[in-house]
Amino acid sequence: MDLGLKGKTALVCAASKGLGKGCAVSLAREGVEVTILARGVEALEATAAEIRAAGGTVTTLACDITTPEGREKALAACPAPDILVTNAGGPPPGDFRQWGEAEWLSALKANMLTPIELIKATIDPMIQRRFGRIINITSGAVKMPIDVLGLSNGARTGLTGFCAGLARQVAQHGVTINGLLPGPFATDRLRTNTKLAADKSGKDFDDVWNQRMMQNPSRRFGTIEEFGDACAFLASAQAGFITGQNLLMDGGHYPGTL
Repeated sequence: MDLGLKGKTALVCAASKGLGKGCAVSLAREGVEVTILARGVEALEATAAEIRAAGGTVTTLACDITTPEGREKALAACPAPDILVTNAGGPPPGDFRQWGEAEWLSALKANMLTPIELIKATIDPMIQRRFGRIINITSGAVKMPIDVLGLSNGARTGLTGFCAGLARQVAQHGVTINGLLPGPFATDRLRTNTKLAADKSGKDFDDVWNQRMMQNPSRRFGTIEEFGDACAFLASAQAGFITGQNLLMDGGHYPGTL
């Protein structure tokens, strides 16, 4: 299927590895000119090399998108993207009794306010062109909160609520806003969390990893490639009637009917 994206431009945050990388690679494969951002230069350039080797067009920018300076650099590099993919690492797990205002503000800044600032800076040109796709990488915790991830639950749900209202305001202009909610994907973050759980329990990493994998109805973890392809479809011309939605990709882990 031709997704109708050739010649479009995209700004993809936290795209040097993991889910952001998957999105950047899939969009570039569809002919999108991608600008990819991350803090680590080495991983960022490695991803760019992969995209170029596959025939894609990519610009790299090392910055911290959660800061005003980082956003200014990002928007200077790609001031009016047709596609915006927001993404930032999640806050650490813990007990809410141990979190103060600083911890909450940090989580809100990274996982709610930064995406909103990027949307604010890019949505009006999308409206004027009568085409825009905003895709927020959030978390399955928006659908099914995780008790030890209260910071993430709160910040990402706040973003989801904000976008639910905004999506209905801009749909008439050909601009869509949707969330991609990852469950367990085989990323560095999942490996780090699994190692922490293994160390805490005194179990072998592979045992904990495999146990978690077998607890998923699909009996596997997701891949960044299939996550990226879902992002590319939500960005496509064919997805213009999908807006204000949150696509949960978790292998069936969420047990609800809706």
